[in-house]
Formats: sequence, C-alpha cells, structure tokens
Amino acid sequence: MFYRENGQFKTTYRADSQIFPIAQDRWGVLVLLAVAVIGVPLMADEYLLRAIFIPFLILSLAALGVNILVGYCGQISLGSGAFMAVGAYAAYNTYVRIDGMPLIVALLAGGFFATLVGLFFGIPSLRVKGLYLAVATLAAQFFCDWAFLRIGWFTNNSSSGSVAVSNLSLLGWSIDSPVSRYLFCLGFLMVFGLLAKNLVRGAIGREWMAIRDMDVAAAVIGIRPMYAKLSAFAVSSFIVGVAGGLWGFVHLGSWEPAAFSVDRSFQLLFMVIIGGMGSIMGSFFGAAFIVVLPIFLNQFLPAVGGLFGVEISTALVAHAEVMLFGALIIWFLIVEPHGLAKLWSIGKQKMRLWPFPH
Repeated sequence: MFYRENGQFKTTYRADSQIFPIAQDRWGVLVLLAVAVIGVPLMADEYLLRAIFIPFLILSLAALGVNILVGYCGQISLGSGAFMAVGAYAAYNTYVRIDGMPLIVALLAGGFFATLVGLFFGIPSLRVKGLYLAVATLAAQFFCDWAFLRIGWFTNNSSSGSVAVSNLSLLGWSIDSPVSRYLFCLGFLMVFGLLAKNLVRGAIGREWMAIRDMDVAAAVIGIRPMYAKLSAFAVSSFIVGVAGGLWGFVHLGSWEPAAFSVDRSFQLLFMVIIGGMGSIMGSFFGAAFIVVLPIFLNQFLPAVGGLFGVEISTALVAHAEVMLFGALIIWFLIVEPHGLAKLWSIGKQKMRLWPFPH
C-alpha cells in the first residue's frame, strides 16, 4: 500500500517522462545517494572501502559499459578486459608524459583511446554476429595482452613490465586515502550512470534496442545498422576504458597486463548476465553480486567446514566460487534471463498490489 502512485498526477510530458516517475522511487534514490555520499565514508572502515566499495563502484561502471553493448544493442563482446587495459595504459601514458596533465583529463583520454580501439574491433559486427562476433572481439583481448606485454613504450620502458602511479590529486584535493578514492569513484559512477540512463531512453537507445531485437526489421524502418552498432561499441568502450583507468589508478595503483586478462572480460559478462541484460540497475546488481560473493564464500565455507571438523583450503574455496558462478549463470539463463533486475522489478510490481491477492 505504501508503494503506489495513487494521487500522483502528471500534467506535463516532461513530468511523465522523467527517470523516476513515482515519488517513492525518487525519495528512495535520494536516500540511497545520501547513504553512499555521507553514510558509507562515515561508517565503513578501510578494509570495507578497499575490498568492497571501491571495486564495486569501478566494476559497476565497467558493467554499465558492457551492458550498453551486450544488453541494449545485442552485440556479444569478450574483449571488455582489453578495452579496460587500453583505458588504463592510455591514461597512464597521458598522465606521466604530459606535464601538468589533470587526473580527470587523463582518465577521459584513456576512455577516448579505448573508444578508438573499440570502434576498430567493432567493425566486424557489421558483417558477423553471435559466436563469430564474440571470437572477433576476443581477438582484441589477446592482441592487447601481447602489445602491453611486449611493446616497452606502453609501460614507459619499465623493466618489470608493471607501471605505477602515486600522489593523485584533483584541484588540490589529495586522492590518497580510501575515503577520497571512494568518493572520487562514486562521482564518476553517478555522472556516467545518469548519462547512460538518458542515452538508453533517447533515440539512440531505441535504435540500439531495435538492432538487438531484429536488425533486419530495424534496417527496413530506416535505422542505420552501421551507425547503431558502431555507436554502441564507441559508447561502451569509452565507459569501459574510463573504468579501466580508475581500476589502475585508484584501486590498484600499480598494475601489469595480467590485471586485465581474459578473466576480467568474462567477469564483466557474468555481471551483465546475472544482474540483468538491458538494465542499468542490473549492472549495479551484477557488480555487487560478483564483488561480495567471493568474500562471502571465503568466510562462510571455512566456518561451515569448521563445524564438521573439515578443513577448507583456499584452493577449494576458489573452485567452489567458479562452480557457483557457472551454476548461477545457467540458472539465470533458464529461469530468469533478465537477471536480478527483473526479480527486483517483479518485487516492485507486487508491492504495488500488496496486501491484495495477485
């Protein structure tokens, strides 16, 4: 009864087409933002910020970019880790080679170069689809792994092959503490989340979804497949590239090409499948699930084993994590292809009718 729009009349088209048309949703989002901006920095300790909240924010941003390409445009990609690597290394080279380069400009430059690489490897989507497109984008992963490992210029001729950044600052604000790093990543996620939500609700978003549902019919009614597919690759690669820069600069601080291996590409794809394809909210659900589940298993399985006198090794926990991920993906594909976001939507619909039978 408390989640109904009774009495909430819309008198203008603008009011009717707003992102959160129900007042309860708007208040809920404001409360959530207040908790994220004020509550988490005050209550969370350093471990929670470094191990959970910062990775969650960055991976949510990356999953947002992957969801635009895979969920909204229907173009399968297994090269997301490569685009993250391009964003991280391009931001690094821009930051260390140009004196006085602002941090935000360097991160956006990383997104720009990731866009160029994404457009190049998105060209096969004009001719192939499905498994063949997945293989074409997977080629980007192996090519970038080779390039960043073998070409010394990308790592500033580092003998170890790893790169590092330190003393990050923004307009005199030092980004060294976990709280400042968390707020910095949160700002990026809020801005890009709002932009992505408006994009998918606009004309270009409707073109992406038309291509996803039936590209031949979309072309018949005047939608240009080349523009729609390449624009999805460009937007997705830009967001993923910025997320890669944040992952390297803010979360890791020091990294090597293995930080953006093919495992990262599969991890981002799992986030989209579990969270919900074609849903902005699903990107956050999937990232939260992927980040929290390994930590939960590392605490839960040894505790259960201790109750029965069985020692659970870390290797067994890692194997259980992989098996659980696989089982969940199969379950979601069969039972609920739209993921956790669909379950959330169903719950909201049931709250509208509660306590009446439905």
